[in-house]
Amino acid sequence: MQFFPAALQNLSDQFARLPGIGGKTAQRLAFHVLELPLEDAQSFADAILEAKRQVHTCPVCQNLTDREVCPICDDDSRDRSTVCVVAEPKDVIAMERSREFRGVYHVLHGVISPLNHVTQEDIRIRELLKRVASGEISEVIMATNPDTEGEATAMYISRLLRPMEVKVTRLAYGVPVGSQLEYADEVTLSRALEGRQEM
Repeated sequence: MQFFPAALQNLSDQFARLPGIGGKTAQRLAFHVLELPLEDAQSFADAILEAKRQVHTCPVCQNLTDREVCPICDDDSRDRSTVCVVAEPKDVIAMERSREFRGVYHVLHGVISPLNHVTQEDIRIRELLKRVASGEISEVIMATNPDTEGEATAMYISRLLRPMEVKVTRLAYGVPVGSQLEYADEVTLSRALEGRQEM
């Protein structure tokens, strides 16, 4: 027995396809959209279509942009010899928030994950290798997440870059600022010890 009109069920199903959205949240979102005035619902739909039409990947770094080249690649004050490799466009935003990194980026759009059927062919590794082969890059910083897939991806890329005579580094991971040692797990403490610096 169908409890909702087909159009409402379809809307809920579409929301449920989004990452991190379960069935109940999808229903709440669908009902919320139905309660919007028609103009607001149209603006919402238009925003989705406009983003799909205008946003594309930067041909240099693979980050998302609505320009020919993204603002970071277009910024002459950035150090083009240092490339920070991240998994997703949202990671660029996180790095930029720190205001510490003045190099450029390369966005992979995923990590190698055999369980999720994501191979090295599915992410933007080829584009990175092409950039490094140009000879303008002296250091590649691997900034993928410190989980199994992120580590495997970083190791795989570093092996590919080794013959290109480019310095490959990994972000140091360790105890977060403001936390207490007693709550840190063994892997975090191990990473913190490996990444220790002279004072």
